[in-house]
Amino acid sequence: QDAFVAFHVDKVLVSKYLKPLQIGELAPDQPSVEPTKNEMLVKDFRELRATVERMGLLQPNQLFFFLLLAHILLLDTAAWLILFYFGTSLLPFVSSLLVLTISQVQASWLQHDFGHLSVFRKTKWNHWLHKFVMCHLIGASAKWWTLLHSQHHSKPNCFRKDPDIDMHPFLFTLGKKFSVELGIKKKKYMPYNHQHKYFFITLPPLLFPTYFHCHTFYIAYTKKYWADLAWMLSFYIRFFYTYGSLLETKTLNCLISLHRMLESSWFVWVSQMNHIPMEIDYDKNLDWMSTQLQATCNVEQSLFNDWFTGHLNFQIEHHLFPTMPRHNYWKVAPLVKSLCAKHGIEYQCKPLLTAFADIVHSLKNWGELWLDAYLHK
Repeated sequence: QDAFVAFHVDKVLVSKYLKPLQIGELAPDQPSVEPTKNEMLVKDFRELRATVERMGLLQPNQLFFFLLLAHILLLDTAAWLILFYFGTSLLPFVSSLLVLTISQVQASWLQHDFGHLSVFRKTKWNHWLHKFVMCHLIGASAKWWTLLHSQHHSKPNCFRKDPDIDMHPFLFTLGKKFSVELGIKKKKYMPYNHQHKYFFITLPPLLFPTYFHCHTFYIAYTKKYWADLAWMLSFYIRFFYTYGSLLETKTLNCLISLHRMLESSWFVWVSQMNHIPMEIDYDKNLDWMSTQLQATCNVEQSLFNDWFTGHLNFQIEHHLFPTMPRHNYWKVAPLVKSLCAKHGIEYQCKPLLTAFADIVHSLKNWGELWLDAYLHK
């Protein structure tokens, strides 16, 4: 199926694990496509996939990723050197904090590339460097990320299947359908009619330093990801040793807390701009392309947008071809747009600030829908 093809680089190897699951063959008169899926779209998308492979768009430029890693390591080193050479007064502290945050966010985008197996053709090299960047440079579990992110890609914006929208309904009400349902059932975990206001002081600044920070250790420990835990501890040993030699305990804790909050804010705004304003519903068992397009949108391309978002401004292309190296998204985008036009599928692309504003507008609209349904007699 298209999902299987999209996720796996070495298809011959992983196909071996499917043999025990085979229960039989389809009869000649049985359809090979389920009625909920667009058969012509499935056919055209598979032709597009074949074109992508012929064009070599799944082949990575390893120099591109080497330069990304180099600039992350340089920024990481520069953050410490600023305090070492200029002291720990306010201005050097703020400068170091900003440089450290940039380094960490760019490392988050790079670990995303390794996690999707899009840097090396050999899976083991992607896994090894994924651990180095995610665990050692960032301090989180690579396997934890893979576990959650694979579910997100399989069923984006599908309630109870995409962990990225698990914040509904406990913190926010998401989607038109679920907001109305929640209101009709008279459920109120939070004042949802104000969620577009408290969003600014909850999810963006607090996701990393609270939930993610605890959850990554919890999953790594309960699932016995011992290698990941060892790598993660190496991050904290390195961080507290290097910065602890320059800063007092209170200042050191302030540095790591503020940098996690800034990193979290950057990450949340970028990661949610492509999904939150889109359709959120139960799984409708649609074909691969329809599933991805109804839940994703793009942000306009520019050198800044590409760098600032880690090329997640090409979210549509990334979701359709998750193992594609990010430097090739712009090449396949016109082909995807053409296929969308042929089948009458909306291909959304918007300015960066508009994408950010749409997060807030969506939350406001859904909160109002919830309130109307909640107050309806």
